[in-house]
Amino acid sequence: MPYQPNPIDVNAIPPTLGHVIGQKAVIEKLQIATDASWADSVPLDHVLLTGPPGTGKTLLANVLAKEMAGEFHEIMGQGLCSPQSANGFLLSAESPNAVMFIDEVHEASAAAQTALYKALDERAVFVTETFSDKTTKLDLVPFTLIAATTDPQRLLPPLQDRMRLICQLSRYTVEDLEALLKQKARQLGWEVEESTLRPIAERSMGTPRLALRLLQAARRTVRAAGDSVITAAHAQRTFEVEQIDRLGLATDERAYLSILAEVSGPVRLMVIASRLGQPPEAVSRVVETNLLWLGLIARTERGRCLTAKGLEHVRASKQRE
Repeated sequence: MPYQPNPIDVNAIPPTLGHVIGQKAVIEKLQIATDASWADSVPLDHVLLTGPPGTGKTLLANVLAKEMAGEFHEIMGQGLCSPQSANGFLLSAESPNAVMFIDEVHEASAAAQTALYKALDERAVFVTETFSDKTTKLDLVPFTLIAATTDPQRLLPPLQDRMRLICQLSRYTVEDLEALLKQKARQLGWEVEESTLRPIAERSMGTPRLALRLLQAARRTVRAAGDSVITAAHAQRTFEVEQIDRLGLATDERAYLSILAEVSGPVRLMVIASRLGQPPEAVSRVVETNLLWLGLIARTERGRCLTAKGLEHVRASKQRE
């Protein structure tokens, strides 16, 4: 019988907070908040979700909408470039308990952020007619604003102050990622050897998004070979195709380490960026993120340098080549 793909999406949203793996402290805080809101028959308090990319901010916003049995509206922060766009987004809520989710809210303009916190205070928006100075107050349905950001320092303080639930998400442990991968494979009906999950989890930088991406890549490797069970051999082949090493480092990250290993002292960011052929900001915000988290590099006033752990990793990698 020909292979029939499972209709369940690998990024399917859990039905309740109790089904979310990882982020235990955050889940407990949100569960208490949702229970309290139901007990008091009021919308969930406004929520600010912070933390590294791929750690579940969007997923939690969706789950909270399910927990509150409310409609869900989503927009990217960069789409809020004016008070009018912010007002229009909030006015799209039609029924109580609506969850209004703004991803990367720090990308919203200062004027839009101002409109947001004023709307939270008044539970209304104020619209000025184009050809007159007349301002109309439009009441909003009771709603919950959930804002997610990887850079909370770029939010206006008054907007931060109005978020009653501040939840800091962190990178996952290898054990939590293993549990997540096992849960997802079971949901999808994918057969996976138990020993295969940990190597995938160890290369996922504590990030569920990366772990699920690798699981999908391993599944492609299996199907391309005409097999049905994801084994350790399939996983290893996937790592080779994806060009990631035993820590999960990609090509750019390994090249970065090699540049530092060539010299005995610190190297300036501009030099590294030039060698990599990337803008300095991209190197600082993207390439260096995982290297810093893993403790492989250090930033100093004189430049970037390898840590003892980083030097050990470079030497071990060369020995395996």
